[in-house]
Amino acid sequence: MNKVVSRETALERVKSGQTLMVGDFLATGTPEYLIDGVMERDISALTMISCTTGMPDKGCGKLIVGKRVKKVITSHIGTNPETGRQMMAGELEVEFSPQGTLAERIRCGGAGLGGVLTPTGLGTTVAEGKEVVTVQGQEYLLETALHGEVALIKAWKADERGNLVYRHTSHNYNPLCAMAADLVIAEVEEVVPVGGLLPDEIDTPGALVDMVVLAPKGGEKHE
Repeated sequence: MNKVVSRETALERVKSGQTLMVGDFLATGTPEYLIDGVMERDISALTMISCTTGMPDKGCGKLIVGKRVKKVITSHIGTNPETGRQMMAGELEVEFSPQGTLAERIRCGGAGLGGVLTPTGLGTTVAEGKEVVTVQGQEYLLETALHGEVALIKAWKADERGNLVYRHTSHNYNPLCAMAADLVIAEVEEVVPVGGLLPDEIDTPGALVDMVVLAPKGGEKHE
């Protein structure tokens, strides 16, 4: 089955009000072409899960600036002042999750687990409203799993069946998001025929990927 489709076809499945995972690390390794496509559509009230909120003009930060997001679950907002402004104005709900904890919560969502026990955040505002579990005399926060209805991810190369190879910073949250969403759309720089990837170089198997979108040559890359 050839999973390569146009951006327009892929984004028909993205709807207002959905929970959207975005592969991101300070706007590097981010599906810029797909994000730009979302910005061209009438999509809003998203709950976004991403490592950071990018920058105002790069990465998933464009979704924040465009007011397409009602809530974001993230670990860092410092490179996008608009996120902080909207949060302080009551226009955007921000749930902070420490970076390692966020990765584990997404991993748990992909593995079918309920959550992860971690000491990170005990005694801080991160712990407010969360269950504390004692194991062998040690207290831990119960951080619940995260799951998306759609994941937009960035890879370097794909074959026609959706097997993915990442490069540089795209190894960040993209592989995790590919595991933890109902629908996975991958933006890639190159598509090769089936058999064009060595089994040992495949990072995300095609079984986890629903659609592949080839970004235009010469497009902006953040690796």
